[in-house]
Amino acid sequence: MKKLLLSAVSAAVILTSIVSANADEYPSKTIEVITHAGNGGGTDVTTRMMMLRARRELKADMVIVNKKGGGGAVAMDHYLTLPSDGYAILTFTIGHAATLAKGKTKMKLSDMRPIARGTDDPQILMVKCGEYADANAFVAAQKEKAVTYGTTHLGNIDDVSAFMFAKKGGMKTPKIIPFDGGAELATQLVAGAVNVAVLNLAEAGAQIESGDVCPIVVLADKRMSGLPDVSTAKEMGIDVSFSTVRGFVIHKDTPEDVAMKIEKALMKAMNHTVYQGFLTSVGLDSTSVADSKVWGEQISTMVVDMESALKELGFIK
Repeated sequence: MKKLLLSAVSAAVILTSIVSANADEYPSKTIEVITHAGNGGGTDVTTRMMMLRARRELKADMVIVNKKGGGGAVAMDHYLTLPSDGYAILTFTIGHAATLAKGKTKMKLSDMRPIARGTDDPQILMVKCGEYADANAFVAAQKEKAVTYGTTHLGNIDDVSAFMFAKKGGMKTPKIIPFDGGAELATQLVAGAVNVAVLNLAEAGAQIESGDVCPIVVLADKRMSGLPDVSTAKEMGIDVSFSTVRGFVIHKDTPEDVAMKIEKALMKAMNHTVYQGFLTSVGLDSTSVADSKVWGEQISTMVVDMESALKELGFIK
């Protein structure tokens, strides 16, 4: 009887140890992904597409938690209240970089650890087809006379892109007119309400296909695979590169093994054919996906460039 009792106790101890070990192994519960966007927006869709495969790689459920408001400030401030245990991931965008630059959130660059980039969607300057002979004529015209740019934001990436392109290219400061969305802006460009529209490729896909709108300069380091004949600003000697980016960060002091596991899972998920098919559907390619090193350097550059531009535009005193 005593042997049986000892055996039972030993088995219980072993079972408890196994359960405890499994409970401590990351991940052992649902992972929250915090976004600032509402359902169906570009950031929301990008996040959900990442999660399709990431939850399989991590072997854990993942859910979206929407914290809207303040250009991402509400989401960032909420994220700071969560434990640094890897069970919360923050979706970070160019809008968050602008909010950081303006000091509208309690979060600092030093509070976050970059994990992976999911999209890198270059800003494209688009014009009504036939308006300019080529990109050089486009730039030359603006050195003689200021033109009107249409954007979908004020105090964010769109007007910053237009302003910095004109400034670094030695052009006249453009007049900025904001619109409610990319679709409306593309329509108004065709109607002649503005001379130039700052858009992403997917936002003017229909008008480009119909021959009404022509991309004339891409604000990126390299030409886009979907627009191989369109020059970049840098090729023209204008050092400007701005993209609508979406990626993921975690708390800076997340345990190293947990952080590495998250990065490995997200990178594998976003290099899967499912996510790559999503990128193709919105006019992007595999170069959108980048690891923590590339993503971290881009975040730092974005915040610095945003702060500089927003000060010149008067959004930061």
